[in-house]
Amino acid sequence: MGSGTGFLVLADALLVLHVLFVAFVVLGLVLIYLGHFLAWRWVRNFWFRVSHLVAIAIVVLQSWLGLICPLTTWEMALRERAGDASYEGSFIQHWLQAILYYSAPEWVFILSYTVFGGLVLFSWFLIRPR
Repeated sequence: MGSGTGFLVLADALLVLHVLFVAFVVLGLVLIYLGHFLAWRWVRNFWFRVSHLVAIAIVVLQSWLGLICPLTTWEMALRERAGDASYEGSFIQHWLQAILYYSAPEWVFILSYTVFGGLVLFSWFLIRPR
Protein backbone atom coordinates (compact mmCIF):
# COMPACT_ATOMS: atom_id res chain seq x y z
CA MET A 1 0.00 0.00 0.00
CA GLY A 2 1.54 3.30 -1.09
CA SER A 3 1.50 6.45 1.01
CA GLY A 4 -1.24 7.90 -1.21
CA THR A 5 -3.44 4.92 -0.48
CA GLY A 6 -2.83 5.30 3.25
CA PHE A 7 -3.89 8.94 3.10
CA LEU A 8 -7.04 7.97 1.18
CA VAL A 9 -7.89 5.33 3.80
CA LEU A 10 -7.49 7.93 6.54
CA ALA A 11 -9.58 10.44 4.56
CA ASP A 12 -12.32 7.84 4.09
CA ALA A 13 -12.19 7.01 7.80
CA LEU A 14 -12.68 10.69 8.60
CA LEU A 15 -15.57 10.79 6.14
CA VAL A 16 -17.21 7.85 7.93
CA LEU A 17 -16.61 9.53 11.30
CA HIS A 18 -18.19 12.71 9.95
CA VAL A 19 -21.23 10.82 8.68
CA LEU A 20 -21.59 9.15 12.09
CA PHE A 21 -21.35 12.55 13.80
CA VAL A 22 -24.08 13.98 11.55
CA ALA A 23 -26.22 10.88 12.10
CA PHE A 24 -25.76 11.20 15.87
CA VAL A 25 -26.91 14.82 15.79
CA VAL A 26 -29.85 14.35 13.42
CA LEU A 27 -31.06 10.92 14.49
CA GLY A 28 -30.38 11.74 18.13
CA LEU A 29 -33.03 14.45 18.08
CA VAL A 30 -35.50 12.23 16.24
CA LEU A 31 -34.93 9.48 18.80
CA ILE A 32 -35.30 11.89 21.73
CA TYR A 33 -38.77 12.96 20.58
CA LEU A 34 -39.76 9.46 19.49
CA GLY A 35 -38.45 8.03 22.75
CA HIS A 36 -40.48 10.52 24.71
CA PHE A 37 -43.70 9.30 23.11
CA LEU A 38 -42.69 5.63 23.35
CA ALA A 39 -41.46 6.00 26.95
CA TRP A 40 -37.86 4.97 26.21
CA ARG A 41 -35.94 5.78 29.36
CA TRP A 42 -32.53 5.92 27.68
CA VAL A 43 -33.42 9.12 25.78
CA ARG A 44 -33.35 10.92 29.11
CA ASN A 45 -29.82 9.73 29.88
CA PHE A 46 -27.89 12.79 31.05
CA TRP A 47 -24.62 11.98 29.27
CA PHE A 48 -26.32 11.18 25.99
CA ARG A 49 -28.24 14.43 26.15
CA VAL A 50 -25.23 16.55 27.14
CA SER A 51 -23.09 15.09 24.36
CA HIS A 52 -25.94 15.63 21.88
CA LEU A 53 -26.40 19.25 22.97
CA VAL A 54 -22.66 19.93 22.85
CA ALA A 55 -22.39 18.35 19.37
CA ILE A 56 -25.02 20.62 17.84
CA ALA A 57 -23.70 23.62 19.78
CA ILE A 58 -20.30 23.10 18.13
CA VAL A 59 -21.92 22.95 14.69
CA VAL A 60 -23.98 26.09 15.30
CA LEU A 61 -21.01 28.00 16.72
CA GLN A 62 -18.81 27.02 13.78
CA SER A 63 -21.47 28.17 11.33
CA TRP A 64 -21.91 31.52 13.11
CA LEU A 65 -18.14 32.08 13.08
CA GLY A 66 -17.85 31.05 9.43
CA LEU A 67 -15.56 28.14 10.25
CA ILE A 68 -15.32 24.91 8.30
CA CYS A 69 -15.56 21.78 10.45
CA PRO A 70 -12.10 20.43 11.32
CA LEU A 71 -13.16 16.97 10.13
CA THR A 72 -13.83 18.43 6.69
CA THR A 73 -10.53 20.30 6.68
CA TRP A 74 -8.54 17.23 7.73
CA GLU A 75 -10.31 15.00 5.21
CA MET A 76 -9.61 17.44 2.37
CA ALA A 77 -5.97 17.80 3.42
CA LEU A 78 -5.52 14.01 3.42
CA ARG A 79 -7.16 13.71 0.01
CA GLU A 80 -4.91 16.43 -1.40
CA ARG A 81 -1.86 14.74 0.13
CA ALA A 82 -2.90 11.52 -1.58
CA GLY A 83 -3.33 13.36 -4.88
CA ASP A 84 -7.10 12.86 -4.83
CA ALA A 85 -9.71 15.51 -5.57
CA SER A 86 -10.99 17.50 -2.64
CA TYR A 87 -13.98 19.80 -2.30
CA GLU A 88 -14.68 23.31 -1.12
CA GLY A 89 -17.12 24.47 1.54
CA SER A 90 -18.69 22.58 4.39
CA PHE A 91 -19.14 18.83 4.59
CA ILE A 92 -22.93 18.97 4.62
CA GLN A 93 -23.11 21.57 1.87
CA HIS A 94 -20.83 19.48 -0.35
CA TRP A 95 -22.62 16.18 0.19
CA LEU A 96 -26.10 17.66 -0.05
CA GLN A 97 -25.11 19.13 -3.38
CA ALA A 98 -23.47 15.88 -4.48
CA ILE A 99 -26.31 13.64 -3.33
CA LEU A 100 -29.36 15.83 -3.81
CA TYR A 101 -28.01 18.30 -6.40
CA TYR A 102 -29.05 20.96 -3.94
CA SER A 103 -27.07 24.15 -3.56
CA ALA A 104 -27.96 27.02 -1.29
CA PRO A 105 -26.28 30.13 -0.01
CA GLU A 106 -24.27 29.75 3.18
CA TRP A 107 -26.90 31.64 5.21
CA VAL A 108 -29.42 28.86 4.53
CA PHE A 109 -27.14 26.34 6.20
CA ILE A 110 -26.41 28.70 9.10
CA LEU A 111 -30.14 29.23 9.62
CA SER A 112 -30.82 25.48 9.35
CA TYR A 113 -28.13 24.63 11.91
CA THR A 114 -29.40 27.35 14.24
CA VAL A 115 -33.04 26.23 14.02
CA PHE A 116 -32.01 22.60 14.52
CA GLY A 117 -29.88 23.64 17.51
CA GLY A 118 -32.92 25.47 18.90
CA LEU A 119 -34.97 22.27 18.59
CA VAL A 120 -32.28 20.35 20.46
CA LEU A 121 -32.21 23.00 23.18
CA PHE A 122 -36.02 22.99 23.34
CA SER A 123 -35.96 19.21 23.76
CA TRP A 124 -33.73 19.69 26.83
CA PHE A 125 -36.57 21.53 28.57
CA LEU A 126 -39.50 19.61 27.10
CA ILE A 127 -38.03 16.14 27.64
CA ARG A 128 -35.80 16.67 30.64
CA PRO A 129 -32.74 14.48 31.06
CA ARG A 130 -32.27 12.63 34.30
